[in-house]
Amino acid sequence: MHAPSLIQSLKTYDRKTFFADLTAGLTVGVVALPLAMAFAIACGIQEITPSTGLITAVVAGFMISLLGGSKYQIGGPTGAFVVLIAGVAGSFGMAGLILCTLLAGIFLILFGVFRMGALIKFIPYPVTTGFTSGIAVTIFCTQVKDLLGLNIPVAVPAEFVEKWACYFRYFDTVNYWALGISLLTIAVILVTKRLLPKAPFMLVGMLVSTVVCAAFGLPVETIGSRFGELPQGLPMPEFPAFDWGNLPALIKPAFVIALLAAIESLLSASVADGMTGSRHHPNTELIGQGVGNIASALFGGIPATGAIARTATNIRAGAKTPVSGLIHAVTLLLILMLAGQYAAIVPLPALAGILVLVCWNMAEVSTFTHLLKGPRQDAAVLIITFILTVLIDLVVAVEVGVVLAALLFIGRMAKISNVESISREIEGEDPEEQPSRSRYLRHIPENVEVFDIQGPFFFGAVEKFKDNVFRTMDDKIEYVLLRMRLVPALDASGLHVLEDFLDYCRRHGITLLLCGVQPQPHKVIRRDADFITNLTHDNICENIDTALVRIQQLEAGKKPADTTEQQQA
Repeated sequence: MHAPSLIQSLKTYDRKTFFADLTAGLTVGVVALPLAMAFAIACGIQEITPSTGLITAVVAGFMISLLGGSKYQIGGPTGAFVVLIAGVAGSFGMAGLILCTLLAGIFLILFGVFRMGALIKFIPYPVTTGFTSGIAVTIFCTQVKDLLGLNIPVAVPAEFVEKWACYFRYFDTVNYWALGISLLTIAVILVTKRLLPKAPFMLVGMLVSTVVCAAFGLPVETIGSRFGELPQGLPMPEFPAFDWGNLPALIKPAFVIALLAAIESLLSASVADGMTGSRHHPNTELIGQGVGNIASALFGGIPATGAIARTATNIRAGAKTPVSGLIHAVTLLLILMLAGQYAAIVPLPALAGILVLVCWNMAEVSTFTHLLKGPRQDAAVLIITFILTVLIDLVVAVEVGVVLAALLFIGRMAKISNVESISREIEGEDPEEQPSRSRYLRHIPENVEVFDIQGPFFFGAVEKFKDNVFRTMDDKIEYVLLRMRLVPALDASGLHVLEDFLDYCRRHGITLLLCGVQPQPHKVIRRDADFITNLTHDNICENIDTALVRIQQLEAGKKPADTTEQQQA
């Protein structure tokens, strides 16, 4: 296990590096301010206030930079968790959400300890794109009320269809001042981003809208009117009283939170590697993410992970080491302590406008449409994952998406796996067949059948083996040679089929030989003592030539016995 990147970076740390990290940390801290508050509000739970998002960014962001495996990672609340947070907090309350976040942190640490960092990267791209785009749509749906300033006296339903039915029912209560502030925020952000790309454009948009609302006394809802004033500092860490009876029900969402945190953080770290030419340590990063989430939960925060946009901003601002991430967290803490009371006048439509742009970026429209034009099976996985995320539940979407992608992968691997008789091809008896698997022709006795196995020999390919091999067998065959040089992997199902085939051969007086066995299949075969005993080591040959020599030796060993039997008769 690698040490945290901070420890490695401090070995060559100097004043010049510190000032670069200081500038970057201050910049990304200012950028993270509106996002931390906006993602907390997007959860739609009264107990989760803008200060909850800031506390998460401070505590989790500090621990992720302190213990993570990436030099440039910036941690904090992100849009990926909004749907899950709303579901868990709505069902189990804030205490249940804190317990869920703790469990997710433990899962992340276990991912890192058991070196699963490399495996997380194999989550299929259509699945990640599907649920990311679905999350974007879901977050947008939660912001329609604040975006339009709708006056809805009842609780807005969580379900997609019911939510929009509620919006349309109260659509005549649109507050055009709120809509104007939302549009103003979006316009200022887009213009600032275009003219001053290095400026914290989201903060600029929020500040301009706040000043306009305060100066003209516009009748729009603010953070203060809904949540009250923000606390001016961090609360004391505590372990809240839990209903441990909810623990089994929280395991599944906690695992999904950990999985999403792992995917997003490692993706963010990979993006950082691409921008800087550095290399992160995935397992160390997962452990840092786990500790960050546990710390966030103890301070009353929500789940956190590496944030791609903030990490990219950190790099563009000149960050050199994880110290910039620590400074980012301290910057947010100072803002909370010194200017927390002023956050109460921030209009909620401004934060809704910020989230609309975040949702547009999350939706990855170009990537989504590109995948739709790709293989139909991948497009189906993408659409199903997207629809399930929007209409049902993110947990269900991830489960179904991963399972579907795995099944499709198994089907593709089964298609490239093949088993066929190549005895005539090696003999050169078919003038239209070229000896593509052999550099020269060999003599194959009539009582020998050679089968060539290609591709992974796993449970998805065993039926093809049974069909092709048993269909070709006839009574005159005394030796069967399985050529396995093109088999990179063998699983328990494939080994079981080989065992059954060996039993079949022994019952019919046929000798089975294997040749060209690659390291992984050879290792699996060696572990099965009964199979090796029945097959014998000598019948596992290096290549087809040694296998044919072995058959000649076995044939030669039969002749004296046959002659003796004739004399006795």
